Amino acid sequence: MIALGEATPLDFAVQDRFFEATTQTWRVDALAPVPRLLFYDGPKVLIIALGATLIVLAAGPERWRTRLGWQRMRLVAAVAVMAVVPAFVGFLKARSDVFCPAQLARYGGTQEWRRPFSSRPPEESAARRGRCWPAGHASGGFALVGLALLGPTRRHARLGLAIGLAAGWAMGGYQMLKGAHFLSHTLVTMLIACLVTAILARGFPPLAHATDSTIRPTT
Repeated sequence: MIALGEATPLDFAVQDRFFEATTQTWRVDALAPVPRLLFYDGPKVLIIALGATLIVLAAGPERWRTRLGWQRMRLVAAVAVMAVVPAFVGFLKARSDVFCPAQLARYGGTQEWRRPFSSRPPEESAARRGRCWPAGHASGGFALVGLALLGPTRRHARLGLAIGLAAGWAMGGYQMLKGAHFLSHTLVTMLIACLVTAILARGFPPLAHATDSTIRPTT
């Protein structure tokens, strides 16, 4: 995925469609209050609230989890994904030295395009550094892929995966439309979230089919 973004014109081909060169504006205004509420501030609040709820359920009495059919360790794993993914993406952002589309000269900015972690000439070492790779805002949405760990069946896993992908692409798509990220930035963040979830999933039994049941009929 990194090679796709760095060795092909895909990022620019997609991003050019979101930028109006004649007016030097993006498809979505970064200061427009309604899109910002729906795709930036609002999702952050909801994700934080969801994470806090899962922590309370994990720390609370067993009867809370029994009622929902969840296990403490699965709740802990889901919370771990929601914490680790944004933290790891933030760690990479601080070191990748990649600028956002809106900062590039191609789109009216002042910076030049750079590959992630590429070295700088000594005379540029103290210059402003980019912090746009991978996509940080979308990491909160994609981290909800960890919800796939909550249930023991494939249906639960698919539902959690769908929620995480939908939230991540809604938040990441908004950032792309206002010039804050390229497509590859968002794709890398998505793959990080899926990879972290897959690693933690190895600690649980294989998923059962939705038709499997642990409830035996009474006679």
